Amino acid sequence: MKSLSIMLGTINDVKAFVNIVAKYDFDVDLISGRYAVDAKSIMGIFSLDLSKPIKVEIHDDNCDAFISEIKPFIVA
Repeated sequence: MKSLSIMLGTINDVKAFVNIVAKYDFDVDLISGRYAVDAKSIMGIFSLDLSKPIKVEIHDDNCDAFISEIKPFIVA
């Protein structure tokens, strides 16, 4: 499992992120505070506080292609 932080500042960012995640078979969770949602759920993502960075947990060890696709959203 790998973890990193992302920012989804606009509705288009959320749609693009969900489209990327949907291409992969492994599970990806988004965690904001004490809430965790499936990253493939656009409604779940909109239930989070998108004004702050969101923690991404990738439940796969071979996720380099996925990480390279979501690079525009990653924050330090």
